[in-house]
Amino acid sequence: RAASRLSVVAAMSDDPIKEWILTEGKATQITGTSSIGGGCINAAQRYDTDAGSFFVKTNRRIGPAMFEGEALGLKAMYDTKSIRVPLPYKVGSLPTGGSFIIMEFIQFGRSRGDQSALGRKLAEMHKSAKSDKGYGFYVENTIGSTPQINTWTADWIEFYSKHRLGYQLKLISQRFGDSAIYEKGT
Repeated sequence: RAASRLSVVAAMSDDPIKEWILTEGKATQITGTSSIGGGCINAAQRYDTDAGSFFVKTNRRIGPAMFEGEALGLKAMYDTKSIRVPLPYKVGSLPTGGSFIIMEFIQFGRSRGDQSALGRKLAEMHKSAKSDKGYGFYVENTIGSTPQINTWTADWIEFYSKHRLGYQLKLISQRFGDSAIYEKGT
């Protein structure tokens, strides 16, 4: 099971990210850090070292469960060898609250590339990751900070309507107190 392959580190020092990079990350020095923009849920940074670069995301409010789900999902995608995703290395807690994930840094260009090739690779990934359990995943994860339900179901239509669209409609209904859209969508 994928969950047993990922360990969560306790915050043993004032900076568990640097501690991991300089020990298990095999670096002897961090030569620079830079912020990477683009997200509103987490802060993202690139750590450059003499052992290569690392991509680090931190969240000062949410514990490690969000990043654990992300790491397990990335590792499952990585293992299909069909599409290039960063290999997750470590998930842990920050000493001042919140959590982090350290992963492989992948340098992307500015081009959007061949979108049809991306679509084919995504289809290949889903085919190679097919499970006897049906549609779902071993752990819940998130879309941003919103929980994403991954309970196994027998068919794709049930999974998508119940756990993707249905769950989002339920959240809208709960937040705004109007069940009409939920009832129409389910």
